[in-house]
Amino acid sequence: MTGTELIRRKEGGEAFALTTPLIRKADGTKFGKTESGNVWLDPARTSPYKFYQFWLNATDADVSAYIRIFTLMPREEIEALEARHALDPGQRILQRALAMDITARVHGQDELKAAMSASEILFGKSAAEELHALSEQVLLEIFEGVPQGTAAKSEIASGMPVIDFLVKTGFLKSNSEARRALQENSISINREKADGQTIVDSSRLLNNRYILLQRGKKNYFLVTVG
Repeated sequence: MTGTELIRRKEGGEAFALTTPLIRKADGTKFGKTESGNVWLDPARTSPYKFYQFWLNATDADVSAYIRIFTLMPREEIEALEARHALDPGQRILQRALAMDITARVHGQDELKAAMSASEILFGKSAAEELHALSEQVLLEIFEGVPQGTAAKSEIASGMPVIDFLVKTGFLKSNSEARRALQENSISINREKADGQTIVDSSRLLNNRYILLQRGKKNYFLVTVG
């Protein structure tokens, strides 16, 4: 309103403004930087990976509104996506379409592909090569909040038996637990299965300082080697 009034006074003619309703989340809170969980266009504030995840994690209650507000998709396409989503909400078809569209437009196709690749790591669909390709920033973002341990580079320089590594880093409590987990074929190092003969050495380092341990599908442990 202030802007249109200024234009009228300066130019002496009519001025018009386009407004939109305040965007709200399903819980009634407003969508904006003054609320928690905000998202920024600047990659220095919200990385492309976290940007992609933000939209991917939109609730079913919010996503239909968001895809209409933040994408340029035609109504027919959105309604077709909604129909597919309704058949199997667990596939998060609407959220994926929203996240892919807006991430590509804001950060470009290369960053979208990197964000999608990083996202797959948590769901057990990625290969070791994709894990090694991650930047340090994205690696730490993906595994933010998971249990962590440390190891010295000197300890693994000549190779350390996997059982010793699992216990010394604090991932598993005892040698017997480590042996049992290895026998169950439930231990992975950097997304590759380990057995009782596996040796952990410097060649396994991610970004020259990290090793990712995993037991089963969801139990992650990040080791910082320094």
